[in-house]
Amino acid sequence: MIIKPFSKVKTERQDGAIYNGYFFSLNHAGVCTVYEMESLKNYKDKEAACFTEFTLDKIDLIAPHSNSVVFGNKFYDEKDEFPLLYTNIYNNYSESENKLVGVCLVYRLQKTEKSFKSTLLQIIEIGFTEDKKLWKSEGEKEDVRPYGNFAVDTENDKFYAFTMRDNTQTTRFFSFEVPKIGDGEMSPEYGAEKVVLKTSDICDYFDCGYQNYMQGACCHNGKIYSLEGFDSTSGIPPILRIIDTREKKEESVVKFEDFGLDKEPEMISFDKDICYFTNHYGNMYRIDF
Repeated sequence: MIIKPFSKVKTERQDGAIYNGYFFSLNHAGVCTVYEMESLKNYKDKEAACFTEFTLDKIDLIAPHSNSVVFGNKFYDEKDEFPLLYTNIYNNYSESENKLVGVCLVYRLQKTEKSFKSTLLQIIEIGFTEDKKLWKSEGEKEDVRPYGNFAVDTENDKFYAFTMRDNTQTTRFFSFEVPKIGDGEMSPEYGAEKVVLKTSDICDYFDCGYQNYMQGACCHNGKIYSLEGFDSTSGIPPILRIIDTREKKEESVVKFEDFGLDKEPEMISFDKDICYFTNHYGNMYRIDF
C-alpha cells in the first residue's frame, strides 16, 4: 500500500464524495464546497481554488453533520447528471430532545450554469435504534455515539447502516435494500418523504471490530472503507478499516501512523478505482492498495 499527498482543500470538512470529475466536500452544517478533480492536482502546497460552494436544501429544518457522505446508484430523473446523494445527521442534534439517531438524508443534485442546487427528497430513519439486542449494546454504560454511519453498495444495490456498540466493543453492520424514492410517506415537518426501516426490512447483519469514533465511510466493490479516530495525541489514533460485506468480516486495519500520518481523518471516497482521503486540516491523499 502506498499513501501519497494529492492536494489541499478547505479545513474542518467532514466526509465527501467524488463523482463525474467533481469532489463534493461537506461541513457539519450543510455547506458543500465543490472542486474539480482535475484542478486539484495542481495544489499540493496551498489550498485549492474551489469550483463553487452551495448550501444543502432545508438546513434550517434539518441539517446533516455529514459524518458519512456517498452517492447512490439511482437517479431522480433519467436526465440528471448526478445520482442521489446520501448524508447523515450523526450527532448534530445530540443535545436536542429529538436526537434524530440513525437518520440519513437523501438529496437530488442539479448542476446550474455556475453552481449546484440540491433538493431534499427523502429522510431514511432506522426504526429500531432503541433496541438493545440489535442497535444499542446492552450493558452498564450508554453507547458513546449511537448515531450511525451509512454507505451505499452501488454494485449490489444495498444500503448499509452501522453503529458503535460500546458494551460489546463491536461495530454492527446492517444491510437493507436501498429505499426507492416514493417508498416513504410525506413528512409535513420537513416537506420530504420519510422512510422508516424496521427490523423486518433487515436483509442481514454482522459484527466486526470496534470502530473508535467513526469518521467518513464509503463502499467500493462490495467493501466498506471506514475511517475512525482523531489525532494521535488524543490516544485514539487515525485508522482505516476495510470490511468485506460478502464475507461479513474485517479484511484489514490500516494504521495511518505507520505511514507517518497522525491527524484526524474525515473523508474517504473513490474516483473510479482510485481511493482518496482527507484529514481535518484539508490535506488530501491518494491511497494505492
